Amino acid sequence: MIQLAENVSLRNLNTFGIEALARYYYFCTDPEQIPEIIAEWSQEEPLLIMGGGSNLLFTRNYEGLVLRIGFSGIKIVHNNKDYVIVEVAAGENWDDFVAWTVERNLGGVENLSLIPGTAGASPVQNIGAYGSEAANCIESVSFYSIGEKTTKTLPAQDCGFGYRTSIFKHKLAGDAVILSVRFRLSLRPVLNIEYKGLKEELQKYPEPGIRAVREAVIAIRRRKLPDPAQVGNAGSFFKNPVIAREDFTALKLTFPDIPSFPAGDGFVKLPAAWLIEKCGWKGYRKGDAGVHPHQPLVLVNYGKATGTEIYELAGAIQTSVYQTFGIKLEPEVRII
Repeated sequence: MIQLAENVSLRNLNTFGIEALARYYYFCTDPEQIPEIIAEWSQEEPLLIMGGGSNLLFTRNYEGLVLRIGFSGIKIVHNNKDYVIVEVAAGENWDDFVAWTVERNLGGVENLSLIPGTAGASPVQNIGAYGSEAANCIESVSFYSIGEKTTKTLPAQDCGFGYRTSIFKHKLAGDAVILSVRFRLSLRPVLNIEYKGLKEELQKYPEPGIRAVREAVIAIRRRKLPDPAQVGNAGSFFKNPVIAREDFTALKLTFPDIPSFPAGDGFVKLPAAWLIEKCGWKGYRKGDAGVHPHQPLVLVNYGKATGTEIYELAGAIQTSVYQTFGIKLEPEVRII
């Protein structure tokens, strides 16, 4: 019988460093325990599947079960002359996995270096950075279906991947406990270095390759983003908004310096950081809740901010951006 801990502090288990209690808590180190845990759990109470806690903002105690995934492991399950298929357990530290691929000259995820969290979270959010995203390399996702009480595997094409989204964030939210993710990695890496900041950083490296890409991405992230171990944060708090090209053309009349990126036929993507900074929020601080002085897309907890204070700050920023640009910013962080 599974023994659940009660009234467990989550402060050290979320990168925002927000104090919140889990009514029930279980740290699972064996995927074979998942069916038993689910069977023990009363489905009248909420269930939160948690990895590294790097994309969560708690605004209150969690009156249910927090199931933290802690099983790890990496194994090659298929290879040929062009690529390998690697299966990664859901609890594996994401950046440790990226380092593992680079050490073996397996190309595909090097642009996603230093993103906090676990491998199991990568398909949920379809994590992305510096011109790349997890969906580019994901082959399939295995998960335990709570409703069907069985383990299932979805090929990438059925995962509903989009910009910072997937089927696990919508249709299967609350039903899927991700067990492992398979990635297709190239034995003949093709570098993805068209992202402007990355291309400039790579000029410092005499030998281009996936190791140089990883080192360049790490250097950029460490310059621009606060270390959660030093300053509580969950990385980018908002998604970059995507708008119709005609709406962008209208905005350009009022804001001629507004930057943009292509986002498919008839759409453009706007940098949320620019919108937030233009509204005067960069470096803002009220109590211990603030906006990072170097990257306005990152909201921070300077020590004793509550989740509610961070949430209210996010709301004020959303209102300000909407009033100025007529654009609604969507949180990338999951708010509990």
